[in-house]
Amino acid sequence: MTQPAPIRRDSHRPRLLDAFCCQGGAAKGYADAGFDVTGIDKDPQPRYPYRFIQGDAVEYIRAHGAEFDFIHASPPCQHDSDCQRIQGRTHPDLIAPTRAALESTGRPWVIENVGGARSKLVRPVLLCGPMLGVRTYRHRYFETGRGFPLTQPSHPAHTVPQAKMGRPVPPGHYGQYVGNFSGVPLARKVMGVEWMNRDGIRECIPPAYTRWIGAAWLGQVQEVAA
Repeated sequence: MTQPAPIRRDSHRPRLLDAFCCQGGAAKGYADAGFDVTGIDKDPQPRYPYRFIQGDAVEYIRAHGAEFDFIHASPPCQHDSDCQRIQGRTHPDLIAPTRAALESTGRPWVIENVGGARSKLVRPVLLCGPMLGVRTYRHRYFETGRGFPLTQPSHPAHTVPQAKMGRPVPPGHYGQYVGNFSGVPLARKVMGVEWMNRDGIRECIPPAYTRWIGAAWLGQVQEVAA
């Protein structure tokens, strides 16, 4: 793994930029892994639990990304969401502009997105809830860059039945926490995002996913430094 510049630390924690942060699911995982987190989003995010900047994420990455040790970016997934396509809605595709901005920083990075965007991502790693102890099948794909590799974990079979989209979760089932789903308190508990409302939950990354990613990067940094 290459590290283009010394790690900048705040209270012995590496600095992480959480781009397109929404309500902070990714941020919570990285914070739990040991990062000092700053989020940026074009919309106000009063529920975001860490330092927050309102602004254009791609522009901010270009201007300030090199000031951070690691960058996570979750460009809006609506362009590649099946639900949005069915409804005939159009949204910007920001994956390529985000990747170009990330590459310009010289810092290690991750781009996250949904299954519909998989073909646009370069050798992405798939994470699914049961891989990391989360009781829902929320597939997310993660492309990494600037010398940060991830190894694909084993993907367990989906043996637990899944509730129908938007319906209450029957006993013994996993929920689908997308759209106008019911059962916000259960979703908060399952996903580990107790501070979020429905809008945040239906778009968020379970913090367990980014805790795993953050721990992987920190472990690689420690190996290089040893």
